[in-house]
Amino acid sequence: MSKHEVIIYWSEEDEAFIAEVPELPGCMADGKTYQEALSNTEIVIQEWIETAKKLGRLIPQPKGRLIYA
Repeated sequence: MSKHEVIIYWSEEDEAFIAEVPELPGCMADGKTYQEALSNTEIVIQEWIETAKKLGRLIPQPKGRLIYA
């Protein structure tokens, strides 16, 4: 399980929950339910990290809470 911050919100336009990982640029997923979006995000985070490693790119360390709601 990743320790990167995940922000989940409902998108009327997409008719789905959207999950974004602000510390990993472009890393996001969606799902029909909140839990599905979160589950899909875990998969996408791992794929993002694996791709970054293959390309020799820096992988940001989790910083904890970034945005206060």
